[in-house]
Amino acid sequence: MNVVIIGAGRGIGLGFVKHYLNQGASVWACYRSDRRRLDELDSGRLKAVHWDICEDKKAEQPDVISFPDTIDLLINNAGIYGPDKENGQSLENISPESMRDVMEVNCFGPLRVVQHLKSRIILAKGKIVNVSSKMGSSEDNTSGGCYAYRASKACLVSVSKSMAIDLAPFDVRVITLHPGWVKTDMTRHNGLIDVETSVNGMAGVIDDIDNYRPGEFVAFDGRRIPY
Repeated sequence: MNVVIIGAGRGIGLGFVKHYLNQGASVWACYRSDRRRLDELDSGRLKAVHWDICEDKKAEQPDVISFPDTIDLLINNAGIYGPDKENGQSLENISPESMRDVMEVNCFGPLRVVQHLKSRIILAKGKIVNVSSKMGSSEDNTSGGCYAYRASKACLVSVSKSMAIDLAPFDVRVITLHPGWVKTDMTRHNGLIDVETSVNGMAGVIDDIDNYRPGEFVAFDGRRIPY
């Protein structure tokens, strides 16, 4: 199985890399700037690929060519939180520039990735996983704030749903996942669960993807999330 993981240099993305290597898959692990943790993994089935998903690429560029002809599973995991919750994402302080920066990574980036790789996914009749957050759910929002992060993750849920509909005729399945509140660098290692628990749960949902509606928003533990 050929697996491509975006945002694989640390945290949840690195957890996915380890999981699928342990499953015997060949993994193309995409990082933006820091590959040190990937280099620590000793596997002939791992290829580290530099890809800043905020940059447009052409199909003939070397790092795009390095992907396999068929991709069985694409995991769009790259994401940023953006400015500080209290000072940078409050109603008083949020700026259009901050909104655009977070949108660029969390929503526009995954769209770019699928545009570049969809022909290889279609050949494999593969799966696309877009990692969002429950903070993108309007119904779940009871505390307000976090304007850039919430909006970007809501945008990704919507984009992911359209992908699911548009790619269904090609037997490509798409799902949107909430990883839970995970102890990572982004959360300053606060959270309720560790990376392994989150990744194992999401991998189980991916394996069970045919039991969910195209583009459905699902938590790591299999619960459907209202949007």
